[in-house]
Amino acid sequence: MSSHFYQHTTRNMAISAYLIAMFLFFLFTGCREKKELVDIVFDKELSYTMKTTEVITFISDSGFTRFKGEAKEWLAFDEASEPYHLFPKKFHGQMFDSLLQVTASFDADTAYNYTKKDLWKFIGNVKAVNLEGQQFETSLLYWDRRERKIYSDQFIRITKGDFITTGSGGFESNETLSKYQIFKAKAEIPVQENAPTDTTTILDLPLPPPEVDNGMEKK
Repeated sequence: MSSHFYQHTTRNMAISAYLIAMFLFFLFTGCREKKELVDIVFDKELSYTMKTTEVITFISDSGFTRFKGEAKEWLAFDEASEPYHLFPKKFHGQMFDSLLQVTASFDADTAYNYTKKDLWKFIGNVKAVNLEGQQFETSLLYWDRRERKIYSDQFIRITKGDFITTGSGGFESNETLSKYQIFKAKAEIPVQENAPTDTTTILDLPLPPPEVDNGMEKK
């Protein structure tokens, strides 16, 4: 009787010791795994706070819709030191007057909207068209909504019908692209169909001043 009780007690102690050992093992392993966790650092300058796809956005002024933008992707970096919204996969925009008539349109590979500055930047294959059908082509274009102007310091090509004007120093315009100034401009004018060789004539602007009569008589 006593021998059987002793064997039974020994067996229970062995099982208890095994369970305690397993408990301590899992406890130690769990604590070690917690220590190996890596904290993820949030970089405000590089981490977006919002992502939206197939988006259409509107900008209003004095109760009227003034601008409509369409993009495949919209990333918001609202926590950056200079908050901005990025449209990295093509952008198309339209400006409207108070009657919701389109006054200008924009297309670019990439667009930035610096929200605090109220400044837009269009990059890559930028094309803008005004109400008269004039087309503006450049690699970089800014739209300053506070100053109500559009400008670029890069090469600009402006096409109106058969008449082409280029500017190596960029240009500056009002918001509707109806009044603008071209810097370091050249004009390319198509020559008449019966011209023997070149199809265009390039004029440097401004033209040189006329010769001054020095009063000498020709013999």
